[in-house]
Amino acid sequence: MDDTAPTMSNLFLQLGLDASEQGIARFIAAHQLAAEVLLADAPYWNDGQRQFISEQLRADAPWAMVVDQLNESLHEDAVKRQTGLD
Repeated sequence: MDDTAPTMSNLFLQLGLDASEQGIARFIAAHQLAAEVLLADAPYWNDGQRQFISEQLRADAPWAMVVDQLNESLHEDAVKRQTGLD
């Protein structure tokens, strides 16, 4: 049983990414997605990362909330463009 707390830092560790605050901020800034691109379909994920993200969202698992937060962060620029807030 995995007792790892579902936090953004732990999500980045799970995905094999830099989990420091700066690393997370850099990743989000550099990997913004167009509004029509689903998080799991982002071109930069490897198969394992894509599978983990998809499974967590599909199962509404404890990680789903954090994965959804990442999704919102990676679509922030697209939402700003759509709403004219940029």
